Amino acid sequence: MRTCVVLVNPKKHFVDRHRSALVQRISSMAAILDQLMDRRVVSKEQYDTIIAEATRQQVRQLYSGPLMSSGTTGKDIFLSVLEEMEPFLIEDLRRDEPR
Repeated sequence: MRTCVVLVNPKKHFVDRHRSALVQRISSMAAILDQLMDRRVVSKEQYDTIIAEATRQQVRQLYSGPLMSSGTTGKDIFLSVLEEMEPFLIEDLRRDEPR
């Protein structure tokens, strides 16, 4: 039996460490984007561009655009929104991290 060891860089932001899982598992981006626009992480123009895509592509566009340009602050806000709107997903991802 093989054991798989996951190496996690604790210096990377939670959102960066779990980018792939977030792309695959976020279920509803519209409400998340609404919150991010209200908190000024995403502009109206960015919102309109992102919302026109399929869900997985929306997460990719959000990550590569507004979240990358807003740095740690934007990622912290995104994580806060995810904790509110996708609590089971975030709990599951945290459970999988080494302590």
